[in-house]
Amino acid sequence: MNMRIPLSAPDITQAEIDAVTNVLRTPNLCFGPELAAFESALARYHSVDHAVAVSSGTAGLHLALITLGIGRGDEVIVPSFAFVAVANTVRQVRAAPVFAEIDPLTLNLDPSSVERAITPRTRAVVVVHTFGVPAQMDALDTIARRHRLALIEDACEAIGAEFDSRRVGSFGNMAVLGFYPNKQITTGEGGAVLCRDASHAARLRSLRNQGRSGDDWLDHAEPGFNYRLSDLACALGRVQLGRIEEILALRSQAARRYDALLKDVPGLELPLLELLRRKLSWFVFVVRLPGGVSRNQVQTAMAHNGIATGRYFAPLHQQPAYRARPGTAVESLALTEQIAPRMLALPFFNRITQGEQEEAADALRSAIDHARHSPPQVSVDKLVGNSEASYLDD
Repeated sequence: MNMRIPLSAPDITQAEIDAVTNVLRTPNLCFGPELAAFESALARYHSVDHAVAVSSGTAGLHLALITLGIGRGDEVIVPSFAFVAVANTVRQVRAAPVFAEIDPLTLNLDPSSVERAITPRTRAVVVVHTFGVPAQMDALDTIARRHRLALIEDACEAIGAEFDSRRVGSFGNMAVLGFYPNKQITTGEGGAVLCRDASHAARLRSLRNQGRSGDDWLDHAEPGFNYRLSDLACALGRVQLGRIEEILALRSQAARRYDALLKDVPGLELPLLELLRRKLSWFVFVVRLPGGVSRNQVQTAMAHNGIATGRYFAPLHQQPAYRARPGTAVESLALTEQIAPRMLALPFFNRITQGEQEEAADALRSAIDHARHSPPQVSVDKLVGNSEASYLDD
């Protein structure tokens, strides 16, 4: 079913189009000057020494784990309330993801749960800055240092966010960014790894390009991958990054409009607009439905009105790919299991209009009221198909 109001939409201006077109007029479609320019801009923006552009945020996580020496027999602590890439990449390096609990306010890793999850096999923690809300980096960094663990920031949803006036992506041993079309800035597909260690950066650059060493295209130091990002994508990303303050402001304005439109809906819990010690980077606007209200019914009703919604996130430890595997949870993840089924993402993007938000808010209000007083109906999946991957990807 086509949606009149989409869940997300990229914001491409003439400047981005001109930058990409200029690359097409050169012979440098890959490994050209735009790659170097984009990487330099990302490193400066995050006050780190190195940025290595890659084909996706998922690719970045994979390379970060390999570069930090995570492998067979190791454990990596990750949130269960997250995009599946955080667990998939751990499995891809033959390590075991250990799922920890979230903080109910920020939806990020709860430091006390991370501490309880540590075993002699733990080698790293992947901290996801969920929905653009910075995690509690002081406590998590302290835990990682005390136990000599690698700390990887998954900032794919949070470029521009800050904790204690310091941008996320600048805390861990490495950090990963994602530039899928639903993100704050986009390269179409793409991502980047941030780090300070020059040897780590060199290995990341080699691994993304089939493990090549030096300038010889046929000289390979180790098995690698094709995780390159084209100059076309980097040109797009460079211009988008130059507009990031405007983009973040537009998204913040949209979040505040939703808050004003929905704050009087009984039982509906809205994301906080302000959090102590944090600057938010609005990736999505996700509400918690009132208790007892069927999310499927709400989504179905809104889909009938041509308004897209999304389910963020299905707990990873309950996914078929992980629930039957050992080492997928070390304790009860009761909060994750209670919160996740209530989460609903509303249409949210840079150029969403006040009229579109008013329509979405009215439809949500009506759908909640109807769901309170009617039996369960057909699942939204039968109306919109399995389209969730098109806007949840990293």
